[in-house]
Amino acid sequence: MRKALIERKTKETDISLDLCLDGGEVNIDTGIGFFDHMLNSFAVHGGFGLNVSVKGDLNVDDHHTVEDTGIALGSAFKEALGDKGSIERFGSFYVPMDEALAFASVDVSGRPFLVFDADFPQEKCGDYTAALTVEFMRAFAFNAGITLHVKSLYGYNSHHIVEAIYKAVAHAMRLAVKKNNSGEVLSTKGVL
Repeated sequence: MRKALIERKTKETDISLDLCLDGGEVNIDTGIGFFDHMLNSFAVHGGFGLNVSVKGDLNVDDHHTVEDTGIALGSAFKEALGDKGSIERFGSFYVPMDEALAFASVDVSGRPFLVFDADFPQEKCGDYTAALTVEFMRAFAFNAGITLHVKSLYGYNSHHIVEAIYKAVAHAMRLAVKKNNSGEVLSTKGVL
């Protein structure tokens, strides 16, 4: 099984994150209801086992909790993938959510990069600040060592836009980390 357990403790957050790329139970508790919903959606749509417990400085705001969870999740993907052998490497996916449409494309390349293009008409989704979606995705991409492109094509409800983004990234990651039978790293260089 391709798994990782990440424990991350700072003065702002205390995170325990357990990831299994090949499925398993999903339990999320970050203290931010909408963020829990997004991480649950990410795990379910990606087919990942994911247990996340976060104690963050929510008395300040939700920024540190969201960004640091992205750091931990990215670190878990990097560890669980090891040398990145026998995976499809690339994945792209569109997700419609009512009036919103989002697209994500990923390369598990070892070269961290993020291109993010989305606007959020409403500032908040419950206690979650919609603009933190880019912070989460940046932290996730850079700590996972992936190239990630995310685009909201359209939408007028921030809840739908954010949720379509998380689900599109989940499906793109599911395709990229899918095992193949090659036994090799998918690269002309022989390494990623």
